[in-house]
Amino acid sequence: MAEHILFLTGKLAEKQLRRTLSEMSPDFEYTVHVLGVTVAALMTADMIQRRLTDTFGADRILVPGRCRGDLEALSQHLGIPVERGPEELNDLPEFFGKARQRPDLSRYELRIFGEVVEAPHIDVAAIIRRAEAYRRDGADVIDLGCLPATPFPHLADAIKALKSEGFLVSVDSLDPENLLLAGRAGADFLLSLNEETLWIADEVASTPVLISTPHADMDSLDRVIAKMQDKGRPFIVDPILDPIHFGFTDSIVRYHEVRRLHPDVEIMMGVGNLTELTHIDTAGMNGMLLGICSELHVRHILATQVSKHACKAIKEADLIRRIMLAARESNRLPKHIDDGLMALHERAPFPLSFAEIQELQTAIRDPSFRIMISTEGVHIFNRNGLWTDSDPFALFPHLGVENDGGHAFYLGVELARAQIAQKLGKRYTQDQPLDWGIHVQFPEATAGDLNEYAAAGSTLKASREASPCPVPSKDDKASRSSPCPVPAKDDKTSRSSPCPVPSKKDETE
Repeated sequence: MAEHILFLTGKLAEKQLRRTLSEMSPDFEYTVHVLGVTVAALMTADMIQRRLTDTFGADRILVPGRCRGDLEALSQHLGIPVERGPEELNDLPEFFGKARQRPDLSRYELRIFGEVVEAPHIDVAAIIRRAEAYRRDGADVIDLGCLPATPFPHLADAIKALKSEGFLVSVDSLDPENLLLAGRAGADFLLSLNEETLWIADEVASTPVLISTPHADMDSLDRVIAKMQDKGRPFIVDPILDPIHFGFTDSIVRYHEVRRLHPDVEIMMGVGNLTELTHIDTAGMNGMLLGICSELHVRHILATQVSKHACKAIKEADLIRRIMLAARESNRLPKHIDDGLMALHERAPFPLSFAEIQELQTAIRDPSFRIMISTEGVHIFNRNGLWTDSDPFALFPHLGVENDGGHAFYLGVELARAQIAQKLGKRYTQDQPLDWGIHVQFPEATAGDLNEYAAAGSTLKASREASPCPVPSKDDKASRSSPCPVPAKDDKTSRSSPCPVPSKKDETE
């Protein structure tokens, strides 16, 4: 017997929801029920518990993706599972087709060495702080980068301090004295040993990273590999990634050749030679390089965050390595797995067409401003009309908020977000910050747990202090970005509207 799903929605979204479900031709039965609220996205668990008196024989209930409140408690109250669907109706097909098969991103095989490049110039406490930040971003090993002709008197102390905090430690130097000292102080890895310094591996227990001399000499690399294999010791090989126009393509070929000749050796790639030395956003470069690593089973990378534009390189690499492993093991493209690295653009930035937005505007019965975007521009509308432009300044004369500073500020912020999203091709949702993937983390109160109700925003707080407007009930907290006055109970449709408060008729129509 086919599963029966009850979809709860609001009046404005009902028609689109029914159309979307019909076009899906789903393999489940469904019922669409309007809960008596205008905007579906502002539905809450408490509201559902009060208003839903019939579950229509459904096996489970799907509520809008932005529905706030404790759905587990609601499920227990109703006696059937209640789940959040996607944030946008147009994402329903993907929700039912792909979301259930989302790969496990808890696993990875690639180890990230996060290099503290200026380690000789900062004290041990600063090194520990940097290491902790790198570990939070995903680094598995903290690499202490030595500098040519630069004393590092606290090298041993730094290694011991890092080890006491539970870090794996590597030291990156071409100075034999630094490498020998590091090995004796307990470093787990030494970067890098060549034919002339391979003797250090006999003196310490550290795992060496092997390079050739000169670094493009494959015969030299083959010789150090053979010597370490004869010793029966673990080692890692680094064929050296060169910057663009300084041997980059040849170095990629070199990695392929090393894997062909030595199918079982551990290999490292120093991705910083590309991310640091190319003024391009690093996510794409990291994605491409770690894709090569995944194909060649390169299981170690050296990542750096020296240049300001590369400040998220480790965090990017952490997510990419998980995506690449999941894609490879499931024999699929690294696509539709996770959108955390799509900072500038999105797969489906415009859920509604201009025509659908126009249709939506005709159903509005209150003065609250809604802001949406489409390929045609930024749209702001209420019951009085719909205005479209690519420039928010051109929209201001239509809004009638010249004498309402808080409301004008709120609309200015939202229209600016909408303009940025429309230009870049990103999703825009009114009252929500733009999603920059893993690159920007917002406070929990802004982008946090949907089981909790959102706190009031700054414009609403300010207007409460300046006026005797009533504080909303718990169900009204979705209006965190609203200027005063606060809507009546259960009316969250007017969160951006000027006075007066909509009537009860406006709330439910």
